[in-house]
Amino acid sequence: MGTLVGHVAPGAGFLLIGLWQLFNHIRLFLLRPGSYVAPVWFPVRGVRHLELILVIAGSAMSILMELVIGPAKHQPFDDDGTIPSDHLHNFEHASISLALLLFAAVAIHMDRARPRAPPMRDAVSQLVAGAAFAQELLVFHLHSADHMGVEGQFHWLLQTVVAVTLLTTLLGIPCPRSIAVSLTRSASLVFQGVWFVVTGVMLWTPALVPKGCFLNREDGHDVVRCRDGEALERAKSLVNLQFSWYLTATVLFVVVFYLWLGKMYSEEPRYLPLVKGNHAEGDGDGGRFSIGDDQDDDEDDVESAKHSFGHVVSITKPIEIER
Repeated sequence: MGTLVGHVAPGAGFLLIGLWQLFNHIRLFLLRPGSYVAPVWFPVRGVRHLELILVIAGSAMSILMELVIGPAKHQPFDDDGTIPSDHLHNFEHASISLALLLFAAVAIHMDRARPRAPPMRDAVSQLVAGAAFAQELLVFHLHSADHMGVEGQFHWLLQTVVAVTLLTTLLGIPCPRSIAVSLTRSASLVFQGVWFVVTGVMLWTPALVPKGCFLNREDGHDVVRCRDGEALERAKSLVNLQFSWYLTATVLFVVVFYLWLGKMYSEEPRYLPLVKGNHAEGDGDGGRFSIGDDQDDDEDDVESAKHSFGHVVSITKPIEIER
């Protein structure tokens, strides 16, 4: 970060993942509103872990850009092996990327070890994701870069978005069936991406620097400085207005996107096997037929029931049939 590309590239990554999550959460809810449970990530046909692989690849590239490719010496350390002041922000940004990389790696491992993994593996992955967003929030709150100038205002507003992402990620553990939590988390990821891109474009495009301010070279990268206090306050007010406008546009986009997908997807009929109960001798209900609960992972049971009994019932509510 600290440059146009350094903000636009991660912004594009957050935007892509956020849109992917938003689409899949809405689609899953529209298809199965009664049995909706929000997953931590969504598999892709053909390349199951593509979403997580992209997170790992993007995070690894970000770390390389911050610590190897970006520095003039292609390494961030001083001659005596210490971290110089002008490279502190590189380590801070790389730490965020490392936390996101760890989350993706843990999620892949939990999925591959599914038959042997302990219960609540999704909750563990969710906690690791929450830790990554908590670290992102902490780093931007204690950022070694300017906190008082125009760049600091962009970062301060970014913290509010990251806080929403963190809160909804943690709420997803006790409230996995809440579409409101999932929508808010996905929308916050989208808005993080949008705000990263806006920050990069507005801070490092000379023609877009606010009136009364200019780009000044400090500690190896350009920083927006203003000529007086009035110009600085005007520039901060413009940043606040942009945040409000882009937030409104993001909310409008999510609503329109939801309504549009609602026309494309409708609730799937739920097919459940009609299975004769296997009761022990002496059980007074030995002749009862019952229909089990509809769960997301019942496809195998449905298929086996089709071949074994030949009776499949489409229902909207669980029922019992007495002989």
